[in-house]
Amino acid sequence: VQLVESGGGTVQAGGSLRLSCAVSGAAVRRTCMAWVFQAPGKSREIVATIDQEDGADYADSVKGRFAISKDNVKNSLYLDMNALTPEDTGTYRCATQITCRQFTGIALRGRGTEVTVSS
Repeated sequence: VQLVESGGGTVQAGGSLRLSCAVSGAAVRRTCMAWVFQAPGKSREIVATIDQEDGADYADSVKGRFAISKDNVKNSLYLDMNALTPEDTGTYRCATQITCRQFTGIALRGRGTEVTVSS
């Protein structure tokens, strides 16, 4: 399984970004998936997770601002990020999970895409 993220960049506070994750070797429609965030110098945390029926859960820090989604035809995972703040700066990786919609436990993850939010 390969997970390749894209879409990161630099944005001003209050702006938006859409992250993408191209998945090969597994079908997103049958896979529990998540986005994992790591701020500089801090531990990784799962911020959004989605199951096979497109049910999703979010960390409190991003609830109401971020949206996770899948495209079963393109076999891709997305993270729409709105109302960004400098605290959202860091590396975002897409990941597979063994158990869906959990905030612990990652099976595989990509190399990540960098997001910088300037104030």
